[in-house]
Amino acid sequence: MNRREKNLHETPVSQIDEALLRYVDDRLDVDDRTTAENWLRDNPELAERVQAWRAHDEALQRHFHPIGHAAVPERLLRASRRATQRSPLRYAAAFTWLSVGLVVGWLIGHGESPPVVPPVATLSHLAAIAHATYVPEKRHAVEVAANEEAHLVTWLSKRLDRQLKVPQLNDMGYALVGGRLLPSETGPVAQFMFQNEDGKRLTLYLRTRTGDVKGTSFQFSQEANVSVFYWLDDQLSYALSGEIERDKLLAIAHETYRQLQ
Repeated sequence: MNRREKNLHETPVSQIDEALLRYVDDRLDVDDRTTAENWLRDNPELAERVQAWRAHDEALQRHFHPIGHAAVPERLLRASRRATQRSPLRYAAAFTWLSVGLVVGWLIGHGESPPVVPPVATLSHLAAIAHATYVPEKRHAVEVAANEEAHLVTWLSKRLDRQLKVPQLNDMGYALVGGRLLPSETGPVAQFMFQNEDGKRLTLYLRTRTGDVKGTSFQFSQEANVSVFYWLDDQLSYALSGEIERDKLLAIAHETYRQLQ
């Protein structure tokens, strides 16, 4: 942590996350630990996030202690090294699934059922990871292209057991690219992707409500270089993600909300 940047609001999000992760792992010196504790005291959202991280770590320790010190296969280490060359969010996704895969594989090999681990990722974080994962793709950005929009909506509506609708954002400068089905700890997720003439892409992440979003107003989150506005209605949670200015994304989020209501 840069000790000159003590003020939470003046510290980059990436430095805050890194510092809090080190705080959870008890890897901060006295001064930086005091700074982190001040942040947590003054920001309930950060405190809740740290508490969730700790609960997750404790669950992993309880269930997976026998393999806590097992060596990671070299092929997986190579994969993780390649992942570090990508964006931080893509690396986070790769690391998460790598860890889960190792644990589940070990348990299956020993005839045990994987335990239920409490979810720690927020809607905005999951939406940003999905955005960062698929937006760079050229040929496989979506599973079903925009020229099959009717089929796409029918398929995803059936999987989520909700009647979905794709917002028309052409007047905002973004045309539908297509969409795909994604997994989550709470069930199927739909992702729609849009693109403007400059190749900039937005993604709309939809899943059934899980209680992780409070109230119906727009909420904002900055996840690395991805901005996310998220909200909910009677049945679904929505997250609109993009690497564009906050005000522009908010205007598109308002238009998306208007159409989906």
